[in-house]
Amino acid sequence: MNNPCNLKVGIPRAISYYNNYPFYYGFFNHLGIEVILSDKTTTKIINQGAKYVVSDTCLPIKVYVGHIINLLDKECEYIFVPSIQSTGYKINNCSKIRGLPEIVRNVIDRPFTMVEPTLDKTEGIGLFDFCVQTAKFFNIFDKKLIREAMHAGWDVYNNFHSMTNSGVPYSIAIEASTTGKSAGRPVDIVKPLSVAIMGHGYNLFDDRISLNLIKKLEKMDVKVYTSLDVTSAEAISSIENLGEIQYWANELELTGTAAHFLLDKKVDGIIALSAFGCGPDSLMVDEIAYHCKERNMPLIHLTIDEHTGEAGFVTRIEAFVDMLMRKKRAFITKKSDKFISPDDVNVSVPQEIPVGSAK
Repeated sequence: MNNPCNLKVGIPRAISYYNNYPFYYGFFNHLGIEVILSDKTTTKIINQGAKYVVSDTCLPIKVYVGHIINLLDKECEYIFVPSIQSTGYKINNCSKIRGLPEIVRNVIDRPFTMVEPTLDKTEGIGLFDFCVQTAKFFNIFDKKLIREAMHAGWDVYNNFHSMTNSGVPYSIAIEASTTGKSAGRPVDIVKPLSVAIMGHGYNLFDDRISLNLIKKLEKMDVKVYTSLDVTSAEAISSIENLGEIQYWANELELTGTAAHFLLDKKVDGIIALSAFGCGPDSLMVDEIAYHCKERNMPLIHLTIDEHTGEAGFVTRIEAFVDMLMRKKRAFITKKSDKFISPDDVNVSVPQEIPVGSAK
């Protein structure tokens, strides 16, 4: 759609961006609003955000505030800061994500218009209400147009997920879906090891925050599975099959993903990636750790903050991968190293070995 009024909105490349950007892009684009993204996360962006919040604030919030500053430096007058309270009845986000607009309002004293719609399905505020609230900030009140824009957002979002569910990497799927294209599934190369990573999209798919965890594992010849390889229905079903319930809004990315691969035994190990000091993550990781121990599935918990050093991070990953390889080799050796008696095979076996013959 054309943009006769030159409307623009800045979207921080953090928090809900990593799950919902295809929807946001399709929605704003249909309304004729140009999307301006903040730059990819850098150490500078993290440090800028850390200056504005108290020291014990979790890393994802520090990063988010840093991206707001980055957009302000780009002279964005409107910045999209949604308050996603709950994604289902009593399926809640953590308090910091719920209160993002208040956090930003109280720590940043620079002029801009904060576009702050609320999604709260527990209170009956659904997606269409969320879209109506968003459009009002741009003086768009035509509900038919807004509904069309919502469906346009879903089209982009569904295209993105159809690609990732078929194995297309996250970065390629994002680029293709927001340019109206569709990327084909890459050739699936068999690798000696495979792992599933349970982690929020804003931690895992941000290359700076995750210290390129996925790429590092792939260089170690490890096949990596993430929440993008698991449908919502599969994740919910897996949580239930473990005898647990979904409570947190982002739980499908963590317990749902881990439970799916734990139950189908498709991977050799599970990596839990979380930000230091995150309360909900610690509960979910402990929950999965219990079930992993019960089913003899190796699990490593990697915690990250702005001070995480790459050398120590890599050392832990390498040690975990080495352990998985030793375990797999031992299992294969045990299976193949079984005693076979003469009665088990249809060949003649001499009772004595002739002198001079090779043993």
